[in-house]
Amino acid sequence: MKLNIIHSNKLYSFFESFMYSFSSNLLSLLISTITILIVPKFIGVVEYGYWQLYLLYVSYTGLMQLGWCDGVYLRYGGKEYEKLNKKLISSQFWYIMVFYILFSLILLLPMYFFKAYLNLQMIFWALISGFITTPRGIPYYILQATNNIKQYAKITMIDRGAFCIILITLLVIGCKDYHFIIVSDIAGKLCAFVVTTYFCRDIIFSKITTFKESIIEACKNLNAGFKLMVANIASQLILGIVRLNIESYWGIEVFGKVSLTLSISNLFMVFINAVAIIMFPMLRKISDERLPNLYRNIRTILMLPILFVLVFYYPLREILILWLPQYAEGLRYMALLIPIIVYESKMSLLVNTYLKSLRKEKQMLIINLLTVVISLIISNITVYWMNNLDLTIIAIVVILAFRSILAEIYISSVLKIEVLKDIVLELIMSFLFILSSWFIGGWQGVGVYFITYLIYFFIKKNDVKETLLILKSLK
Repeated sequence: MKLNIIHSNKLYSFFESFMYSFSSNLLSLLISTITILIVPKFIGVVEYGYWQLYLLYVSYTGLMQLGWCDGVYLRYGGKEYEKLNKKLISSQFWYIMVFYILFSLILLLPMYFFKAYLNLQMIFWALISGFITTPRGIPYYILQATNNIKQYAKITMIDRGAFCIILITLLVIGCKDYHFIIVSDIAGKLCAFVVTTYFCRDIIFSKITTFKESIIEACKNLNAGFKLMVANIASQLILGIVRLNIESYWGIEVFGKVSLTLSISNLFMVFINAVAIIMFPMLRKISDERLPNLYRNIRTILMLPILFVLVFYYPLREILILWLPQYAEGLRYMALLIPIIVYESKMSLLVNTYLKSLRKEKQMLIINLLTVVISLIISNITVYWMNNLDLTIIAIVVILAFRSILAEIYISSVLKIEVLKDIVLELIMSFLFILSSWFIGGWQGVGVYFITYLIYFFIKKNDVKETLLILKSLK
């Protein structure tokens, strides 16, 4: 009886954390939808392109903390908040703030000499955004690592909620310049920073440790997190290199249109991210012998609905074209880009979470760096040699699929499980989706893919039954 109560409490705790995480990600989804669908309606294609360029630069500001925050996340994952050395963590918060300011000043000078290749104005705005998010990363990651998902979710909600309120207010009063959108984003981050400070005030305003102890702790965090940080930045560069080449060769307008389509594809990742956030501290507490079966079952639960979601591609695209006719040219690439959710969902929820839990950051780094090199080679060929935007878009899916397959083959060797059959099936499904959507199109294309999905479901029926039985036993 006591064991059942413990299991019930753990299950309740998991679903409570999931609901908080899912709610915050759902709000982020709604606000992202507003940003993606409403903002382009009010501002021009070029202005929207600059907004997307700012977001791209912001995604790389994490490089400037050199893995400091990532190390905190890895080292404290699965620990209890009350038992943390708060003086030590407080020192990390204040030291990283000073470090970021100095690093920014050092970087600005060489960036000036590359102004022909970089938009210095967008970089300046991105650095301001990073000044808020970098020190906030210490308490923010601590909340995630110690499974304080409730507070983490509230911070995320306030961040995006404040951004949305300020943005809508500015659009209503007629401020349609992309600079105002950027200011709204930074203001939202600032509000979230204040709330984070309040939630973690016992850490942030704690008396810090001595200089020697703080530096030793910083070195430990940097040592633990550097490989993960580089792996994460490399992961962003995989797609970032292709996007920057598109902006450089075809201009900010085409860049904006392609970015809109990519943003729509990423909207489907909200549910995946909600689960991935709470899985890491959970996996750190699970025994190694249970990890392989858990991987297989989560994989089955994940891929069936993800592949089914692709059925709704065509009606969604038609609605978007009616709403944003000026982006019709870019939205047609949804037929090529939507399958990235098949591979990115596996990477986010399963592969990356498992690699971090097993402390395989080095392997994650190698896989991502190899994929970056491939991305650099393929995108330069399709953009500058072949001058073909269609092939450049297809390259995005091919590159992300390669990274996912390579990473999953590695993790399956570590866990000693067989996934090759599933990888081949998913490749076939993705290929047939692109074939039916791009070359057949319309409702006929939807019908062809749906029949393919039914065949896939029939092949997987035994795995589905096994997973349902396990879920039933959990209940």
